[in-house]
Amino acid sequence: MVINRFEDIEAWKEARELVKEVYTVFSGCRDYGFKDQVQRAAISIMSNIAEGFDRGTNKEFNQFLTIARASAAEVKSLCYAAKDVNYLTDAEFNSLHHEVAKISGLINGFMQYLRKTNRKF
Repeated sequence: MVINRFEDIEAWKEARELVKEVYTVFSGCRDYGFKDQVQRAAISIMSNIAEGFDRGTNKEFNQFLTIARASAAEVKSLCYAAKDVNYLTDAEFNSLHHEVAKISGLINGFMQYLRKTNRKF
């Protein structure tokens, strides 16, 4: 697969879907601080993938992917908290948890690829 733009990156595509899901699931949440935090963390995943792509070197890209992966962990952690305080149903939690795990795996794989190649994007 050829990657010419950040929109071609599978992890970015999945992160975009996660953002839509997070906004939908938490749309009725009246805990605005919590809702803002989980939304910002989800957006951070896709934003760091995009920003890292345009940094010019694989090393810099990997740094931004590390931040994106950390934001994914933050979303996952916040989902546990949301489930514990009944902001999420079991089904919503499972869906979000699955999506975040998928994104983390895609980011990890991409990071490994970038460490082994001199390819510039």
